[in-house]
Amino acid sequence: MSSGTGATNGGWSRRRFVGALAGAAAVTALPAPAPPRSTPTSAVTTPDRAVAQKDQPATGQRPAPEPVGPRPLYLGTYTSVAGGGKGIGLATYDSATGKITGTGTITGVADPSYLAVHPDGRTLYAVNEREAGAVTAVRLADRKVLGSRGTGGAGPCHLSVHPSGKWLLSANYTSGSVAVHPIDGAGALGERTDLVTHSSPAPGPGQQGPHAHQFVTGPDGGHVLAVDLGTDTVYTYRLDESTGKLTETSRAQTRAGAGPRHLTFHPGGRYAYLANEVDDTVAVCGYDPSSGRLTIGAPQSTGSGSGTNYPAQILVTPNGAFAYLANRGHNSLARYIVEADGARLRLLDTVPVSGDFPRQIALSPDGTLLFAANQKSGTVSVFHVDGDSGELRLTGAPFASPVAVCALPL
Repeated sequence: MSSGTGATNGGWSRRRFVGALAGAAAVTALPAPAPPRSTPTSAVTTPDRAVAQKDQPATGQRPAPEPVGPRPLYLGTYTSVAGGGKGIGLATYDSATGKITGTGTITGVADPSYLAVHPDGRTLYAVNEREAGAVTAVRLADRKVLGSRGTGGAGPCHLSVHPSGKWLLSANYTSGSVAVHPIDGAGALGERTDLVTHSSPAPGPGQQGPHAHQFVTGPDGGHVLAVDLGTDTVYTYRLDESTGKLTETSRAQTRAGAGPRHLTFHPGGRYAYLANEVDDTVAVCGYDPSSGRLTIGAPQSTGSGSGTNYPAQILVTPNGAFAYLANRGHNSLARYIVEADGARLRLLDTVPVSGDFPRQIALSPDGTLLFAANQKSGTVSVFHVDGDSGELRLTGAPFASPVAVCALPL
């Protein structure tokens, strides 16, 4: 089995999960702040809701509801593991009920473990998480595979499209590098324009090298940020939008052994939230749009208690009022209220994810549904999101999807 897929221990464990085990023994989880994780969602008081409304940015009003009816859903998996998928899963979801209906598979795409869509909605992109890493473009109108391009590294696990729609950003986990590819007018990918390997600082405790886990554009559009679990560092680059070249501008380091995995920005543009996989914490970060500099705050609880847990992905609602964290191990979704215009996260509670090992979570475009891709149980759970309290309510039985590692609702 290729080390790029990390498909060991029955096909669900990954290279960064194994890396987390090496450092987890020395980590003591922070005590959960009040209210504790056992607090029922009904314990959220009216003042909490008032704070959420007061702190949301003026531009963050709740978007108009999407039309009721089936909407497209794309599902990522591993194709090279026992019980895995055959390509990119195709499905629809009912925007009112959250019910998922499978509709087929886009074959010919190897190990599409993470997915992203072009801003114009016409092209889907997938990583090919293998030793010889690649990224693939798929035209959605007729589901034609437009071709693949090498990422120049091993085990690409994340990709995103620059808001201009002209550049694809990808992160090679195994080799600890980030790549840039041009996107042409038809959505197809050109040859790589840049590749940067994170050669310093030295790897954190229990890590053997750099492990780039995410590559995403900052809210200013001019800076792109790479989250590296192996070096405990978030790197900021300026992207030259005419050449596709990267120039490093700053670095932000977590505490040693944190193992940062995923960063998401508050819609206000001045704060971001960082999920740390190895030490089971989250952190509020300040962000300076003019320089792209990130300032990482103190670690906070994930609500997982004293058990073994590896935070995966963190999201913020479109109005900036609430944040959600996927907890692998604790198998829950942590709910935070966002306070002080994005400067604070306060843990409210956790809810069971109704699955095993939630690798990735995503909100529907209107923010009314939350999807959780549960890797070990091979399911996708769907939750209604209460717009006033942020409470999550399971919509029904989870949808079966082989080795579900990514759910992308459109």
